[in-house]
Amino acid sequence: MAKSRPNFPAQDVLSSAQGSVRSREWEGPTRWTEYLGPDAASRSNAGAEGATSQNSSSSSQKGLNMQWVYQLTHVAEGLMAKMYRLNQILDYPDLVNLIYSEAFWKAGLFPNYPKICTLLEKKFPEHHSKLQLERVALIDPFSLVDKLALDAINDSAEVHLQSMEPWIQLLLDLMAFREQSLRLILDLSSTVITLLIPRKMMLQTYNLLHSMARNDRDCDFYHRLIQFVDSYDPPLKGLHEDLNFVSPRIGEVLEAVGPIIFLSTDTRKLRNEGFLSPFHPRYPDILTNSAHPMRAQDLANVTSYREWVLFGYLVCPDELLRVTSIDIALVVLKENLVLTLFRDKHILLHGDYQLYVLPKILESKKMAKSGRTKQKEADLEYSVAKQVEKMISEVHEQALYSCDGIHHERRVMLKQEIGRMVLFFTDQPSLLAPNIQMVFSALAFAQSEVLWYFQHVGVASSKSKTARVVSVENDPNDPTIGFLLDGMDRLCCLVRKYIAAIRGYALSYLSSCAGRIRFLLGTPGMVALDLDATLKGLFQRIVQHLENIPKPQGENISTISCDLSELRKDWLTVLMIVTSARSSINIRHLEKATVSTGKEGLLSEGNAAYNWSRCVDELETQLTKFGGLKKLYFYHLHLTTVFRNTMFGPEGRPQHCCAWLGVASSFPECASPIAPEEVTKIGRDAVLYVESLIESIMGGLEGLINILDSDGGFGSLEMQVATSLYASELRTIVWHIVLLLLILFKFQLLPDQAANLMNLTSRLSIPSAKSPKGSYGFHLPGYESYPENNSSIKMLEAAMQRLTNLCSVLNDMEPICVLNHVFVLREYMRECILGNFKRRLLTVLKTDSDLQRPSVLESLIRRHTSIVHLAEQHVSMDLTNGIREILLAETYSGPVSSLQLFEKPVEQQTGSATEAVCNWYIENIVKDVAGAGILFAPRHRCFKSTRPVGGYFAESVTDLTELKAFVRAFGSYGVDRLDRMLKEHTAALLNCVDTTLRANRENLEAVAGSMHSGDRIETEANIKQIVDMDTMVRFCIQAGQAIAFDSLLAEASGIVLKEGAPLIHSLLTGVANHLPDEIPENKEIRRMRRVANSVNVAGDHDFAWIRLILEEVGGATDGSWSLLPYLFATFMTSNIWYTTAFNVETGGFSNNVHCLARCICAVIAGSELVRLEREYQQKHSLSNGHISESLDPEAPNYASIDASIKSTMQLFIKFSAVIILDSWSESNRSHLVAKLIFLDQICEISPHIPRSTLESHVPYTILRSIYSQCYSNSSTPFAQISGSPRHSPAMSLAHGSPSLRQPRGDSSTPLSNTHDSGYPKPSSTHGQDQYEMDSFGARSIDSKNRNVRRSGPLDYSQSHKSKFAGGSTSTSTGPSPLPRFAVSRSGPISYK
Repeated sequence: MAKSRPNFPAQDVLSSAQGSVRSREWEGPTRWTEYLGPDAASRSNAGAEGATSQNSSSSSQKGLNMQWVYQLTHVAEGLMAKMYRLNQILDYPDLVNLIYSEAFWKAGLFPNYPKICTLLEKKFPEHHSKLQLERVALIDPFSLVDKLALDAINDSAEVHLQSMEPWIQLLLDLMAFREQSLRLILDLSSTVITLLIPRKMMLQTYNLLHSMARNDRDCDFYHRLIQFVDSYDPPLKGLHEDLNFVSPRIGEVLEAVGPIIFLSTDTRKLRNEGFLSPFHPRYPDILTNSAHPMRAQDLANVTSYREWVLFGYLVCPDELLRVTSIDIALVVLKENLVLTLFRDKHILLHGDYQLYVLPKILESKKMAKSGRTKQKEADLEYSVAKQVEKMISEVHEQALYSCDGIHHERRVMLKQEIGRMVLFFTDQPSLLAPNIQMVFSALAFAQSEVLWYFQHVGVASSKSKTARVVSVENDPNDPTIGFLLDGMDRLCCLVRKYIAAIRGYALSYLSSCAGRIRFLLGTPGMVALDLDATLKGLFQRIVQHLENIPKPQGENISTISCDLSELRKDWLTVLMIVTSARSSINIRHLEKATVSTGKEGLLSEGNAAYNWSRCVDELETQLTKFGGLKKLYFYHLHLTTVFRNTMFGPEGRPQHCCAWLGVASSFPECASPIAPEEVTKIGRDAVLYVESLIESIMGGLEGLINILDSDGGFGSLEMQVATSLYASELRTIVWHIVLLLLILFKFQLLPDQAANLMNLTSRLSIPSAKSPKGSYGFHLPGYESYPENNSSIKMLEAAMQRLTNLCSVLNDMEPICVLNHVFVLREYMRECILGNFKRRLLTVLKTDSDLQRPSVLESLIRRHTSIVHLAEQHVSMDLTNGIREILLAETYSGPVSSLQLFEKPVEQQTGSATEAVCNWYIENIVKDVAGAGILFAPRHRCFKSTRPVGGYFAESVTDLTELKAFVRAFGSYGVDRLDRMLKEHTAALLNCVDTTLRANRENLEAVAGSMHSGDRIETEANIKQIVDMDTMVRFCIQAGQAIAFDSLLAEASGIVLKEGAPLIHSLLTGVANHLPDEIPENKEIRRMRRVANSVNVAGDHDFAWIRLILEEVGGATDGSWSLLPYLFATFMTSNIWYTTAFNVETGGFSNNVHCLARCICAVIAGSELVRLEREYQQKHSLSNGHISESLDPEAPNYASIDASIKSTMQLFIKFSAVIILDSWSESNRSHLVAKLIFLDQICEISPHIPRSTLESHVPYTILRSIYSQCYSNSSTPFAQISGSPRHSPAMSLAHGSPSLRQPRGDSSTPLSNTHDSGYPKPSSTHGQDQYEMDSFGARSIDSKNRNVRRSGPLDYSQSHKSKFAGGSTSTSTGPSPLPRFAVSRSGPISYK
């Protein structure tokens, strides 16, 4: 067939095409080179040459060359592939109802004028000239013939001729193939049945175009093609006529394969008699099953036998009238609804039997009935025809409702047999070679069942009587498919593993077979047959082939090359001769002549030699034939659906995924060389199939991990552990209550009373014996032991087993190769596990309402990590390092400012997890954008809120426990990021302070002057000139909140460091305590202080933190910062004090004013240090220039800076007290209490001034009366408050003298942080005896504290305040006035 025809004129092309058809009709296999691949074409030429030489030597071999059969089979596949492609191009037209889609006309094959083309097809086989298209178009404008369309077709006739020519050539090739195939009497009816292309329209339209382009002359092959197409309309009509003369031979063949078909359908017999079992079914100790050695190969080909039966009786219906044919056809028809023609194209089997077979049977029945009186055989024929009619009419109904059940039972049997076979051959590989034919049979059976399952998915068949469409119910959740695919894959792997042993066994068998065949040829029976020279020569050549086989003795079998194709060709030639009707020696003669020896006959030995020879040089081909599943490509969408439904179902097995994926490797083999574009399409579909399955597998892997990571998985176990701890704590609390009652009431219980009390506590602490459920709905340990409650434990065990098995299978799986794509499942698994961990991490950051608590987040991360560690034990890869990388990536937010000196790359992404958590803390806790009423509680060391922030109250996410969990989860990068965000926020607020100082500099100078001069009226007037004071106060309160939060964060970081790396923490603490005091500090010392401050081991955290901020932003450089204490003092006139109240419970104020105290202390101290340091640097730079050496400034140190800070703080306390007391009056005193407590807290918070600083301005009795009233009006008992002295702002009324507190240290003590707020503590007022004990303790204090004032309830010692050893100048050591005030509420202020 010409391939590049557009380069030649149409006339030459057509004439050459016709000439080529005529000249190639009798050429033989060489004519079909175009439809064969390169390998098949070379074999075709060799076969033709062999056939020529063979025919010249022996006339009896004429037409018996089996190579022609092989070649024409490949030609048939090529022709079908070309027709399949044509149907794809034309969008699968409906040729019965003449329905064509829009894509059909847009394909460009036919002229896009549907009316004319459809009219030509309907009028087939009439010639277009008889239709008089032009005349009809002119006479009747409303006819199907459009004049304009006809003219357009005439104008573009040449173009359409070129497009249709290749497909017309396809019709010519089909016609030639039909003639040659009939000449060889081959059963290739399936090929002709597939002639369901628009052949009528194609031929008629092509001839119309040809006549338009060639002056009304028909194409030369038109009439032959008309006859050919018409003879196959419908296709089975032509097949009945073509195969009528060979129908008896076909019937004989179908009868011969009947016993094997019956055996293959008898599932019970196959199982009970062990046809697919390598060991004897009734005697398992016998490791060889020799009961049915000759049936193995027959069972391997039973799939082909079934197709022969379905096709044979369809094209030769008269053969159903044989007595034995009814049972054979019934067995096969009952199991099938469709008959596959090519790839995924099929016909509805029972419909065609009723349309084309049943009429023939009825005709035979009618003829037999009319001849019953003349012939005795007619009566039997009538009876058989009646039975066949009944069978065809009823078998459809049976097939609809029983075929799925039959095949399901067979799949279950194959699942069991193949499973046992795999285990047996894995344990006994030496027995694989002798049973290789049985392995092929098992593979063929499984292949047939898998293909049947997918061929019948979605098949709908209509019953002829009711015309109702009934679909086959194939269960998409059937797990047997996965078992069969896995069994086939494992059997094929075993065969490939021991392929050398199988070839060695086959060679040994063939070597021994030569002697047996030579012996049989010399038996008296064979001598008596008097074979002709041809048969004698063939037998002698067969013996020579066998004797020339190399002996595998001590030689590497893989190096032996042996081609036994000539042996098989000679044996097939023998079979062709003895089965020919023209031969004097037939197959029965050979069998009878050699079977009398008591051994295997000649035919059995020859067939065995033929089969074993294929295990030498065609073993891989055999394995592909029986175990290949490339046809599943055409059902790959259904394949994906079944996989998803069964892989992770109750009976799914993780190891099956290897087989499901491995199927795709053979998909590209479905591509035909006739259609090169199929390679690309099929390869792309195969890759998409593998990717889809991998996605499903990884989704299942994620599902298993997430099941274990859910609250119903490992979360339930954690809940049980927590519940056991809860029960233990509850029991302990109950017993403490009992002991407290006994001590309090000094009550001695009687034995009965003690027993009742024990019962009471038991009921409160442990659950009832009848119910394993504890208090508050928690499940106590042992809950899962009850049968009705152990389903969750079983679910966990199953999920863990599935997870570990799947990980192990994916880790050991070989790479999947599809064309040039390689899929390594281990890498997919790693990406899946780590990707799932990352997604889970980002998911659990937030709950349905808001941020997840850090402690819960840490617990969830640890739980998920433990599951990954469980999977890691079964894979050969480091998943832990991957988790670390993800955590690092999600928490990394740039280099840690105090540790890492490198710059953050511009393209470096910031961890989204860290950003999300840090932003939440800044927005909702520090800034309180939601208006939840965030308050810092000094006593509880956390933030509180008046209403929930998201899903939690503020204390649930800001106490030390939660912040420690935050530090552990996000590490130093998370802490540094949150610290930097707090610094940025605080820096913006300090910038507002700087702006206020600059804007109000003149007013503040006037305020300072009036304060120093003591002019109250002028001071008040100047203070009123300061703008936006209330706004400034709120900004400073926010800065104080940020300082407090960062202090808690640093404390949590220090605790975590001490727990995780105690040596580093100890080293850092020691280094921080011995850093030099010189200022300015070099970079290394400054970095060390920053590191120490970040973990709260560097002294005053607030002061150092504010100093760092001011240095980074360049703050406190203006001279107006010297007016800072005056600005802070003016805050005492703010309106915020009218809404301020002291809260005993929290130790702070109701509107966070105590954060203002923290801000004032830190900002004054930090700004003083920065200011003095910069002044020194400026003076030092001048001294190096134009100033003489004598003016070189003295370098400041921390002692001098502390003195400056102390002076500034004392100035602030002094003027603040003056403003407070000056603004007090009898009519306006509600704010006085809060202001005085505020000043007292500043003195306590600041490490730079002693507690006694305030006493010189505010009498002690006033403060004592204020605290006394606060705590007496509070609902909190004094004893409870005093139980936590470091968190209470109350004054110690029991400890009368301030000197009772531990000293703050001498001047040599380095600057250190104060964890204790140092607030005074309340005491009990139970009686004078308590005071006496405290007074006695006070008189026993070391003499070094006697210089401290003892006249008030406040503690003025210098504990935790380094650099300051002195307090008030008063040296009074008399008894404390506490008893007088303990029972009296008299004082300078009345609180009635």
